[in-house]
Amino acid sequence: MSQTILISHGNGGKETQQLLQRLIFSKLPSSLKKTIDGVGLDFPDDGAVIGKLVIATDSHTVYPYFFPGGSIGKLAVNGTINDVVMMNAKPIAMLDSIVVAEGFPLNDLEKIIDDMLSVLKENNIPLVGGDFKVVPSSSMKDIVINTVGIGITENPLVDKIRPEDEIIVTGPIGVHGSLIAALQYGIQTNLQSDTKPLIKLLDVFDKFKGYIHAARDPTRGGLAATLNEWVANTEYMIVIDENKLNIPEEVKAISDVTGLDPLVLANEGIAVLSVSPQVSKDVLKELDSLGFTPSIIGKVISPENPNNKALVVVKTVIGGAKILEMPTGDIVPRIC
Repeated sequence: MSQTILISHGNGGKETQQLLQRLIFSKLPSSLKKTIDGVGLDFPDDGAVIGKLVIATDSHTVYPYFFPGGSIGKLAVNGTINDVVMMNAKPIAMLDSIVVAEGFPLNDLEKIIDDMLSVLKENNIPLVGGDFKVVPSSSMKDIVINTVGIGITENPLVDKIRPEDEIIVTGPIGVHGSLIAALQYGIQTNLQSDTKPLIKLLDVFDKFKGYIHAARDPTRGGLAATLNEWVANTEYMIVIDENKLNIPEEVKAISDVTGLDPLVLANEGIAVLSVSPQVSKDVLKELDSLGFTPSIIGKVISPENPNNKALVVVKTVIGGAKILEMPTGDIVPRIC
């Protein structure tokens, strides 16, 4: 591992996991990785469970901080709402912490905060506290927003995939990451960020309680990071079909120009679900009725060869197969 922090350490992929293992996970005894009645760092997920409460926190940085379809303000609130929702908790409160550089335009800050508040108002989520700091322009650039989401649940959804589960994605892949990449590379695009709250999924989780075994919003590191985290430390593997991936043509075009893989790009308005095959078709219908554009992209299997456990494999369009690894290296910096 590098002895200095690199951009890749924040990409949500392999380097991030290695850094967290070195700095945090390896140094805490198991007794301090969770509460008595809950789930914490002993089982990393989108949030922590404490009794009937789910708590999630995230820090958000994106360049540019205004983009087609949203802003860092909408991104910050939607991202934390979705982290709470993915654990089957109804968001009931939020806190924020905003750090801006000296010289940051006041009108931009007001618009960003208005965007944050508009999402909270639309979803009837109280803002119950926060913090605001200004630092010298020599110390940082632009703005960083941290949000903390609090949700309540009777049945927390902690990611535990099972063999024969089918993998469902609720919408197009790679949209937000492709948009930000295009803006940073100066590529003309008509894409709009997919950032939005996914609160409607709570109805799906409730209706199919016990049949949805994992749920995640594939933000940093994209679909590749989510699926690799799911199979890590299991006896299973996930096989997905490239033909069934919903990747918009404009995302493919941007990926061709930049060399980026849509499967590692951030998504800000879709979820990935691991669902029992008994109900997968019914889940698709329910998602479709709620306005999603879902598809089954693959399944969880128990490999015959034990050397294939904890792998994610992609069946390619031309009939071959390739391993989809945990993202590594610089993907798109300052993306979410």
